[in-house]
Amino acid sequence: MNENEMVLQILSRSENEVFARNVVAAFALALNPTLSELSDVKTAVSEAVTNSIVHGYRGGEGWITVACKISGARLHIEVSDGGRGIEDLQQALTPFYTTLPDEERSGMGFTIMQTFMTEFSVRSQVGKGTRVTMSKEFGARAKADAQ
Repeated sequence: MNENEMVLQILSRSENEVFARNVVAAFALALNPTLSELSDVKTAVSEAVTNSIVHGYRGGEGWITVACKISGARLHIEVSDGGRGIEDLQQALTPFYTTLPDEERSGMGFTIMQTFMTEFSVRSQVGKGTRVTMSKEFGARAKADAQ
């Protein structure tokens, strides 16, 4: 069985968003993803890390942890921070909702993550931070070819 794990801790700086998504993409290469699958993962990780930077720490600095696990043909990703937390999670999950409209935020981050990943969930506690958990099943091409 194909299993592996990794943990990455980065400071909540915008330049670390690219680093985090590339590290996760490199880790996912063991699953032989299609370019589309890899792009989906990179985009979802970018959105999760950017949310931590922009909303979790709001200009301050703190740690963001990106933990990944490969289990079979599935990549599990958890992005967590110790930031502000989300006051109204249901509202935050609504497409186009943003707490920072003056900064031209689209309010689509969670929707993008949910759309691009096989599974997606968010847990948050005000004053303690947010944890985004998502997974992606790889091998859609192989499954289609087998049929």
